[in-house]
Parts: sequence; C-alpha cells; structure tokens
Amino acid sequence: VQLQASGGGSVQAGGSLRLSCGASGSTSTPFMMGWFRQAPGKEREFVSISSGTSTYYADSVKGRFTISRDNAKATVYLQMNSLKPEDTAVYYCAARSNRIITGLMRRAEVYDYWGQGTQVTVSS
Repeated sequence: VQLQASGGGSVQAGGSLRLSCGASGSTSTPFMMGWFRQAPGKEREFVSISSGTSTYYADSVKGRFTISRDNAKATVYLQMNSLKPEDTAVYYCAARSNRIITGLMRRAEVYDYWGQGTQVTVSS
C-alpha cells in the first residue's frame, strides 16, 4: 500500500487547511487510516484516526479537526480549523490494514504504512 498525502501549507492562526491522503496498491481500503504529526525536536504524535466507521482524536485537536474518509476513493481527509501555532508540524498519513484494539491505536508503531509527510505551518 502506498500513501500519498497533500494539502499542507502556511496559514495564520485561526485559519483552516484540509489534508488529503490517498491509498493505492491494494484491492481494499485499509481499515484504519489517519494522521500523526511531528514538530521539530519532538516525537511523532497521534492526531486522528478513522477506524472503520469510528473516529478518534487527540485531545489537543478535538473540536477543531475533523477526519473523514471516502472508501470509494480510498482517501482520508483531515479538515483543520481554528489552527494554532502549536499545530505547526509535518503531518504524516498512516494506515493499517486490520483493526487493532482502541488502547493501541494512538501508537505510531502499530501502523504498517506511512505517507511522505506534508508541512503545516501556522503563524501567529
């Protein structure tokens, strides 16, 4: 499975961006698709995951970010509103073919496939 992410950019605080990640190379859409991010000098952190028909968010983005997916297009989206400077990071698309227990889904190491990353920069 190959993941191709797009949609990053630079915005001012309070602005919005929409990230997209398309999966290819498989006959079926991965069960779990979503996003992690990594800021300079920090570890990669969980942002949001779409798992089947369920969605999960990091507390830091809850209420501001919305994840959605189009299984027909094997694509997951991340609508990011009310962006803050602390949202600045490289955003990585992640996918896993099969489901995993909820307690593990925020851990980067459980995901099998990763996109190339897209930069999001939020200025104050």
